[in-house]
This record gives sequence, structure tokens and C-alpha cells, in this order.
Amino acid sequence: MRFDAQTLAARRARLYEQLGDGAVMILRAGAPKMRSHDTDYRFRAHSDMVYLTGFEEPDAVAVFAPGRSAEQGGPFTLFVRPRDPKKEQWDGRRAGAEGAVDLYGADRGYDLAQLDEELPKLLEGASELHIELGRDSAFDAKLHCLLAGLRRRRGKPPANPSVLRDPRDLIQAMRLVKSDDEIAWLRRASEISAEAHTAAMRACRPGMHEYELQALIEYIFARRGATAPSYNTIVGAGANATILHYIENRDPIADGDIVLIDAGCEFNFYAGDITRSFPANGKFTPAQRDLYQAVLDAEIMGIGMCTADNSWLDVHEATVRSLTQAMVDMGLLSGTLDELIETKAYEKYYMHKTGHWIGIDVHDPNPYYAGGHAAKIPNGAVQTIEPGLYIPADDESAPAELRGIGIRIEDDVLATAAGPEVLTKACPKAVSEIEALVGSGYTLTLP
Repeated sequence: MRFDAQTLAARRARLYEQLGDGAVMILRAGAPKMRSHDTDYRFRAHSDMVYLTGFEEPDAVAVFAPGRSAEQGGPFTLFVRPRDPKKEQWDGRRAGAEGAVDLYGADRGYDLAQLDEELPKLLEGASELHIELGRDSAFDAKLHCLLAGLRRRRGKPPANPSVLRDPRDLIQAMRLVKSDDEIAWLRRASEISAEAHTAAMRACRPGMHEYELQALIEYIFARRGATAPSYNTIVGAGANATILHYIENRDPIADGDIVLIDAGCEFNFYAGDITRSFPANGKFTPAQRDLYQAVLDAEIMGIGMCTADNSWLDVHEATVRSLTQAMVDMGLLSGTLDELIETKAYEKYYMHKTGHWIGIDVHDPNPYYAGGHAAKIPNGAVQTIEPGLYIPADDESAPAELRGIGIRIEDDVLATAAGPEVLTKACPKAVSEIEALVGSGYTLTLP
């Protein structure tokens, strides 16, 4: 298990306090997904399941029932795949029902085959059921049948759930403020990701292909102990950099191209997320430099606003204002600043938000609104700041020297009482640093 048992127990205790004795929550790890024919994608358990249990095997079901006393079996029940020596020889080790208790702290562990028999007992006496519907149609159908049977018993003790709630709002609010351990894992993911980006800039030269830089980045992730990329690596050269989620990574890199790399690793389930943009030949043209500096100025300003006094929307609106003025100055837009912002004319070249929460998911689904207002940035929360400008190659309304350039700069920022801490600060981004680094050479060394 990659998580400390006491940490997981403390998280569940917080969950129980918020759920109350009358509620039951069900979480599922998820099932393997087919990649092609008879091969699956590498399995990764649902983040909420991992956050509360540390359990990584597929098909598992966790049930949390705070109202169940120790005499009743306790609040945490885990249903898992049974031990099977033949299958484990092919597909890997299993914890089994005993391991669910001994290794993962469940009060009771059962084989998955016992779910239909035991789940109704766990729901008895509950007034609320917290479950995410729509992710597994077969499980949803099973649950609907179970609830229909329980409803037929209504009026007979014990009570049965009459309210369904989505568990994500509660858990994801818990996940917003990171513990010291989580911050340490995010910091390590950031350090590894920064090393990989720096290596890619050193190695880059015109004539390479995008996939060569991707291979180097992902090699460093693996060599430094990361589990995997935390999302599909983006390496876009030239006009490819204007496509926000370009992942083909197949094209040659030409002299004069700007290369945009958006890549981060996952370390102990926690994500790094960095974007850097740099000239393939190591020297910005004047127009490239102006565009780059405009994005960098906006990013630095946004990072400085990552404090508890501001909301994520305050950061975004300030960034929009900065970038819109830069677009006017560079001849990309014309009109008054307020009108361009009110009409969202800036979205022609800046079409995304300035950042997102990050944690056990690269886009951590923590609350963005609270009480109808944009959520403030609490100390202990981590978010990305990632402004960008993207000028399509065929945009005849843009100055010719700016066409086909995409610039995004992204860092991971921890809000603290002492001010923002940039977890990804080891990755260079000043113009002078970039020009000194790109093409300076990287030698791949093996252990």
C-alpha cells in the first residue's frame, strides 16, 4: 500500500463526521478498459476510492456506513476480488478479503460474489445513500433493483434510504486542502516534471520529431520513480502548438518553430503539470518574444494572486485583462479594453481559463463555486496558473509575423499563509534562461 494507514483512517473519520450516522456511501474502483482486441489499458483505480482506502485493484466496492457500530461490523466494508493463485500468476497479486482487513484497514472484507447478499444489510437503517450514478450501467441496474426491493419494505423497520446524493461534492471538497504528505508528493511530481522539461529543452534542435522529445520526457518520468504521465503528453511544434490538446506528436520540428510542451508525471498518485514554450533553434524572433513575454507577464501576475484573499475567478479575470491589453498592443485586437472583455473578443486567441485545481487528479474536481460565488483560494490548495495565446496559421486578420504561434506557460502553485509557492520553480521560463538552455545539449545516460 502506498498510503499510510493512519492517514487513510483520518480521512475516513472526517468523511464519517460529514456523512452522519444516517447515511451510507458507496464507492467503486472501476473496471479495466479494453485498449484493443484482448488487451486492456493499464488500470488506475478511481481517485476518490484511492483517496479514502488506498485500494488499487479493479472492481472493488467500498461501503462507508458511519452509523454501524463495531458490534454491527464497523463503518468500513470492502468488497474485493477473491484470491485465485492461477489468475494471480497471470494478472498479478490480489489482496483478497483478508487483505482488505489486514492491509487496508477495512472493518470487514468480503469477496465480490457476496455483494448482492451483504449490501442490503449495509443499507438497512440508512436514510441517505451517497452514490455516483451513470459510470457503470450494470452496477446502476443492480442498485436500482436493490432499492426497489427495499422500498417494498417501507413502513417496516428498519428504515431504508429515501434520499440519493452524489458523493463527489463531499469528497472533492475534502480533497481541496492538501495534507503535508500530499504536498510532498505534489512537490516531488513537480520536481520530476521540471527535470523532464529542462532535458527536453536542452535536447531540442530543428530536424527532430515531436515524439523524440516526448520519449525523453517520459523516460525521465520513469527513471525518477514516477508511475506514469499524469495525462497525455503534448509536444506541438509550429502551428501544432495552437491546438490546445494536440497529442499526435508525430511531426518534424522546423527551424523557427515555437515548441509547446505540456507534460507532467504522476508520483504516488499525485500529479505534476507544466507547460513551457520555446524556440526550437534557441532564439526567439522579436514577434515570438513579444508574444511570449505577454504570456509570461500574465502568468507571473496570476501566480502572485494565489492567496486566500482572491478567488480563482479573480485570477482569471486579471489575467484576461492583461492578455487582452497585450493583444491590442500587438495588433491582434482593436477596440477599447472594457468592450473587448465584455464581448469576450479575447476568446479568439485565449479561449480557456487561467488554471485549475491539481492533486490526486491532474484536474482535481474540487469546488469552483461556493454559495453561488467563485471559491476563494484556501491555504493548502494547489492550482495551476497557465495563461496562453494561440494564433492560428490561417488567421489573415492577425499580423503575419504572429501567425502559427502558440504560447502557453504553466506552473503549479501552492497557496500558503506566507504567500504563493511555485512547486515547479525548477523549470526555467525567463526569456534569457530559455535562450541559454535550448539546444545546449542533453546526454542520455543509463544506470
